[in-house]
Amino acid sequence: CIPNCLVVFIFSHDNYLYLLNMRFLIIFILLISNIYANEVPNIKNIVINKELKTYKDITFLDAKKKTVKLSDYKGSLILLNFWATWCAPCKDEMPSLDALKINPILDNIEIFPINIGKDNLKNSEKFFKDLNIKNLDIYFDNKTTLAKDLNLRGVPTTILFDKAGKEFARIIGSIDFEDVEFLQWIKKFN
Repeated sequence: CIPNCLVVFIFSHDNYLYLLNMRFLIIFILLISNIYANEVPNIKNIVINKELKTYKDITFLDAKKKTVKLSDYKGSLILLNFWATWCAPCKDEMPSLDALKINPILDNIEIFPINIGKDNLKNSEKFFKDLNIKNLDIYFDNKTTLAKDLNLRGVPTTILFDKAGKEFARIIGSIDFEDVEFLQWIKKFN
């Protein structure tokens, strides 16, 4: 009986070690995949926040000068894109931002292009018409200067908020919002 009991013990001990090793392997894979989920795509303008930023009462104005509260859009991926009609890089990126709004892989995204250039609605509408922007609405910074509160350094700047309404990244300068690498990365937050 001793040899048979010993064989069962060794077999059971080997199985236990195997299962333990597999458990550690699975945990390791999950940790690595979580790290890569937050990995920045190879686009030079994206800055990922090491800690999520929370702001209180972010508001701006729609084209009819009605106040829009960012907090009303919790549960969605939110992009605040700051632009101006005189900004050439804004002009370059706006068509791809327009396409991002209707991209089928992002079904839970809200995009707010906020004009901070002190442009009036007529000039802003002409800017959108000239670029054939059809999927985005025009928004404006309010008198409390949201751009100042969010510490913008220039335009274009896009601030990305997670579903809880916390800033997790910024895009400083223009990018192609249709870039495959960007889309694969941003899809993880949708």
